[in-house]
Amino acid sequence: MAAGLLLEIRRGTQSALLVIREADPPSSPVDVSVAADRVEVKSGGSCEAVTLPPEVRLAPSSCRGLRRLPGDGLHLRMCLSCPPPGADLVSTWRESLKPQKNYVFYCQSCGDIIVKDRKLLRVLPLPSENWSALVEEWCCHPNPFARSTLHPQHGDCFLGETFFLINSGSESHVPEFPTCCSETGHHTSQSHSNLKSKENTRVVCKRCKTMLGETVSSDTIKYYVTEVIIQPSNGSFSPKPRSQFIQSMVAQCLVELSSAKSTFRFTLKGDNGKIFILIWLLNSDTLLVESSGSSSSHGVFTPFGDIFMPSSGPVRTWNAVKVLYQPCIKSRNKEFM
Repeated sequence: MAAGLLLEIRRGTQSALLVIREADPPSSPVDVSVAADRVEVKSGGSCEAVTLPPEVRLAPSSCRGLRRLPGDGLHLRMCLSCPPPGADLVSTWRESLKPQKNYVFYCQSCGDIIVKDRKLLRVLPLPSENWSALVEEWCCHPNPFARSTLHPQHGDCFLGETFFLINSGSESHVPEFPTCCSETGHHTSQSHSNLKSKENTRVVCKRCKTMLGETVSSDTIKYYVTEVIIQPSNGSFSPKPRSQFIQSMVAQCLVELSSAKSTFRFTLKGDNGKIFILIWLLNSDTLLVESSGSSSSHGVFTPFGDIFMPSSGPVRTWNAVKVLYQPCIKSRNKEFM
């Protein structure tokens, strides 16, 4: 039996769920042995053992609820013998940007430079989405912001929940600043003030043609945080696998929004505003320990697709958020919307 092991730890309850995934249904009984620092799985003549990281210690006497779920594997719940390590305090993309600093903007997909050596004079948070609709609840007189627009000036960077706005003025940048391309192939300069359709306001990477954002006005560009990496000018670009980067950014956004708005329900929308997936944030205190098993277990599903796990060396731990999602394509799950 070639098994992959997943240990899902909850920091809040100091409990763990052990999942032993099977490439094929076992033809002989399976013996699972749990020690404080080790999990061993025997089936037939094979034996696979995983040594846990030093910061994770189990309480073998607390094991309970062993069951096999078809298509998933063996599930076993237990407690920890000592508290798990706290989550690493990694600064988010919003916290990493500082005023009076120079930054380089990279395309996350291919690493091409989008904006070179941009000095950010001000870094300011934007109000939450649809904030103007609530102004009438705050004011007893007509909306004083009705004709105001929150567009960044020279050297400004405005931070939204899933995007940031910068001014496309005269600061230093690479030649041929990103142009807006329509689907018909016509090109319109950034300075054009009357962009007529959604399609020809798209900002794309010159090298890989990935959509990076959109133009909001003749001098303002909205970049999506899932498509652009911002790093200090004196640093070096270190690419990340696409899937790893997307998971990290989505997790950051979910945790920040959940904390700020006291909600756990989210939607993902396409460019046309249509909802295509619903997400419920179940918890954000999860610590994962994962092993893909032996080399013969390539068919075993792993949550991260081996992008986090080294090809060799000890098993490591990963911070994660746990979500429930439901697709909304083809008129599915309309009752939840």
